[in-house]
Amino acid sequence: MNAVAEGLGALLDPTVAVCLLAGLLIGTLVGAFPGVTGSMAVALASGFTLTLEPVQGLAVLLTIYVGANYGDRIPSILVNTPGTPAAIATTLDGYPLAKQGKAGLALVSSSMVTTGGILLSMALFLVAARPVAQIALEFGPAEMFALVVFGLTIMISISSKSIIKGVLAGIAGLAIATVGRDPITGDSRFVFGINDLNSGLPFIAVIIGLFGIAELFDQLLTHREHHVKPISSLGRWWPNRSEYRQMARPFGVSSVIGMIVGVVPAAGGDIAGLIGWDRAKRMSKNPEKFGKGSLEGLTAADTASSATLGGSLTTTMALGIPGDSVMAVMIGSMIIWGLQPGPSLFTNSPDLMISIAAIMIIATLLSLVISLVRMRGMVKLLDLPNHYLWVGILIFCVVGTYTTTNNLYTVWVMLASGVAGLIMKRTGFPPGPVVLGLLLGPLAESNLRRALIIDGPSILVTQPISAGLLMLALLSLTLPLIGRARQARRDRSSGADTDEPALTR
Repeated sequence: MNAVAEGLGALLDPTVAVCLLAGLLIGTLVGAFPGVTGSMAVALASGFTLTLEPVQGLAVLLTIYVGANYGDRIPSILVNTPGTPAAIATTLDGYPLAKQGKAGLALVSSSMVTTGGILLSMALFLVAARPVAQIALEFGPAEMFALVVFGLTIMISISSKSIIKGVLAGIAGLAIATVGRDPITGDSRFVFGINDLNSGLPFIAVIIGLFGIAELFDQLLTHREHHVKPISSLGRWWPNRSEYRQMARPFGVSSVIGMIVGVVPAAGGDIAGLIGWDRAKRMSKNPEKFGKGSLEGLTAADTASSATLGGSLTTTMALGIPGDSVMAVMIGSMIIWGLQPGPSLFTNSPDLMISIAAIMIIATLLSLVISLVRMRGMVKLLDLPNHYLWVGILIFCVVGTYTTTNNLYTVWVMLASGVAGLIMKRTGFPPGPVVLGLLLGPLAESNLRRALIIDGPSILVTQPISAGLLMLALLSLTLPLIGRARQARRDRSSGADTDEPALTR
């Protein structure tokens, strides 16, 4: 009970209220501008929050996370361009609804189901996170190493079209994590006489480079002058009783799908939204309307994508493994604050968990209020030329990175990471495994070496939990390969079947 009182009491600080409002404004704007992802915005903001207290900093970062899940629906519905990857499925029915003169209805309905999805997922966090953390507290070095390997392989298998490229990206992240001092002996490694490398590569600079600068460079190189005029005829705003009934079933089904997908490391709202939309279509009495302006389809997509937030938070805080790319960035900030997400966090800082849950709930309710206000000005913001946005992003990247250490070295690391991220983006290598390897590499290495010292390599396969997690890690890499091989075989056989009649003729 004291933890609850202390956690809620920490939010009474006026500074926290300012941080909440600032994060909410930034998150909503970020979501509304296509191409600026939530992970990119959180990475940019993290450099400015490191001097704040943990609760204040989390208030900024978490509200950006929540606000982006509301703002990204605006361009998806009005311009047919997802504000963030999580809103990809929103475009399937959101834009057709807007073309029918129901843009206002689509925006309000999206805001309502997004709120419901997030609040239900936060109930999952409050109920499940602590029991999961208590189980994980029993983990020894072998189990913790296996858990990190499992989380890394899940991110590799989900975030990349090519398993090989995902594995190479993860290995690159683990290799970068070895730069600096040995976690056991304290000896210097791979520093090449550069004193700045003794503490390892600054991961905030690397994260900002991979997610912020790389995306900026890519947009600069691929920009073309084409513009779709936002739909300005919004029509009526509120659903009627019949439409509420239409929304009920896809909301219930997709909220469950979103929470389940959110718990899986690295499976974000984009995956959940598409799965929820497809499942709702299969269950609907009017599947032919999906993709042509179905309120059921919009409800399913937005509910599923938003319901991943609580599950992602549960995985991140209870196990220390990022639930999605935004959580990977947030872990970096928490480590700098002296907080290591994972099982021990619930024992050492139970009040912080209450503060995090309260911040998410407050941010969700405030985002709903803002979304229900008829902000026609948001439509005009979509007409803002991209070059103004690019200049602002670059300034924030440089200033935010410099303030983390007050050293130009970190700025050069950020720019180099941005170039590396651009090359990775152009060649199909995902940045997520690199970041996860960089953040969790020291944890994996130190636990592996302790496990080997205790009982040798055999402990990894003789302990049931570690053996099970390593088996799941192996399956997460091999099953996608098997599935793709089978699909290729089916495609070849179907191609042969269609060619055979042509040959006989």
